[in-house]
Amino acid sequence: MPLQKVHFADEVPEVFRASLQEIRRELDVPAEFPAEVVRAALAAAKNPRLPELDRTDLEFVTIDPPDSMDLDQALYIERAGDGFTVYYAIADVAAFVQPGDPIDLEARKRGETLYAPDKRIPLHPPELSESAASLLADQVRPALLWTIAVDATGEGTDVTCQRALVKSRAKLSYAGVQKDLDAGTASESLQLLREVGKLREKRELERGGVNLPIPDQEVVTSDGEWSLEFRAPLPVEGWNAQISLLTGMAAAHLMMYGEIGILRTLPESHDDLRRKLENTAKALGIPWPVGTSYAEFIHGLDPKVPAHAAMLAACTVLFRGAGYTAFSGGVPAQPEHAAMKSEYAHCTAPLRRLVDRWTSEICVALCADTEVPQWVRESMDEIPKIMEESARKAHAYERAIVSMVEAGLVAEQVGSTFEGVITDVDDRDQTRGIVALSTVAIEGRVTGTAELPLGQPVRVKLTEADIAKRTVAFELVP
Repeated sequence: MPLQKVHFADEVPEVFRASLQEIRRELDVPAEFPAEVVRAALAAAKNPRLPELDRTDLEFVTIDPPDSMDLDQALYIERAGDGFTVYYAIADVAAFVQPGDPIDLEARKRGETLYAPDKRIPLHPPELSESAASLLADQVRPALLWTIAVDATGEGTDVTCQRALVKSRAKLSYAGVQKDLDAGTASESLQLLREVGKLREKRELERGGVNLPIPDQEVVTSDGEWSLEFRAPLPVEGWNAQISLLTGMAAAHLMMYGEIGILRTLPESHDDLRRKLENTAKALGIPWPVGTSYAEFIHGLDPKVPAHAAMLAACTVLFRGAGYTAFSGGVPAQPEHAAMKSEYAHCTAPLRRLVDRWTSEICVALCADTEVPQWVRESMDEIPKIMEESARKAHAYERAIVSMVEAGLVAEQVGSTFEGVITDVDDRDQTRGIVALSTVAIEGRVTGTAELPLGQPVRVKLTEADIAKRTVAFELVP
C-alpha cells in the first residue's frame, strides 16, 4: 500500500544502509550540492531582498515535526467580528534566489525535496532552506504574507498576498500543540486554528472534497526486535493542513481572476476506480453503504484503526493523475482538482517544492496590480514538466524505501504463514494479485493455483523477502 513516509524511531539499521545507497544510485538521486551552489547560497544568505512592510508585530508560530528545520509556514489567527482573519506567512525563497543563478538552476534540476529515513535530499542548500530562509523562531525573515478573511461558516471571502518581514515566536510540534489544545492551555490563535480547521473540514465534506489523513509508517526497534507500526495523524495536523488548503484555493482564485498561473489539477475518477476501492473496503471489513460518496466514506475513516489506515493508503489512488496546468491570457478548460472539488494551487511550501516560487510571484504581482515578472512568464510552461519528473522520482524513491523496509521486517520468516486479505487481483491473470497481511503493515505479490478470492481472508506462505531486490512475495495456502 502506498504510504507517506517511513520513519526509524532509532538509527537506521546497518542492514538497510547499502540498500539505501543503491536506491539513490538507481534513481540518480542528487548527492551534495555543487560548490558553486553552496557559495551562492552563503552569499545570498547575507544579502536577501528585504521588503518595506514590517509585520513582526504579528505573533506567528510554526507547527512542524520536531526534527524539521526547513520551516515554510508560520501561522497567526485572530477573530474578526463573527469571522476570522488568517495570517499565513510563507518563506520568501525569491528574496534569496535570483532567476538563472546557480541556486535556481540546481533547484530546477531537483524539483522538490526528497525524504528518506536517514536523511533528506533538499531542494535548496541547507544554508538557505534550514537557516537563512527558514522561518525559524525569534528570527526576522522576509516572507509572503497571506491575509485571508474567513466568515463564520469557514468560507474565505477576501485575500491579499504581499511581501513583509515577519518573526516567528516559537517552533512548535504537532504533539505539543495537540496536548495544549486538549488541556485548554493553548494560545487564542491556536484555539482559533482548531475552530477554523473544523469549519473548513465541514465545508470540505459539503462540497465533496477529499483530504486523506494518511498515517506514517514507522519502524520501531526495541531490544533488537523490529516492528512496523502506523502513526495516525493528530487532529491538529488536519486543521493545519486545512489552512494550507485554504491558501492554495485562494491562490487559485487570484490566478483564475488574473488569467495567469499554475494550477494543481486532477480529472474526475472513473467508475472502475470506485469498484476497486469498494473491493478493498470489503477485503478490510469496512462497510461502504450504497449511495455513500467517496468524501463521506473517507471522512468516516479513523486513521488510528489499522484497517482504516490501510484503506486510507489505498485511497491515494484517487490522487493519481494529478498534475500542473500552466496558463496565460485565458483560463484552462479543466481547472479543477477533482479530489478537492475546487480550483487549487501549490503555494505554501517553496523551500521544498519548486512550483511554489512561481505561484507566489504571480499572486504577489496580481495583488499589487503590477506586471508578473518576465522571468516567471518565460519559464512557467517548463514548471509542469519539471514537477512531473520530480514527482515521478519522489514516488519511486518512497516506494523503493517502503519495499526495502517491508522486505527487511520479514526477511527471517521466509516459509512462515500469515493471515491476510486479497486486496487486488490482476485483470489479466486472476491467479495473481496483492495480499495485505492482517498482523503486519505489509503487502506483497501473491500467487495461487486458482482464481484469487478478492476481498476474502486467506492464509499465505512467505516465499521471498529480499532486501536488496526490495521484493516480498507470497503463495496462497490451499
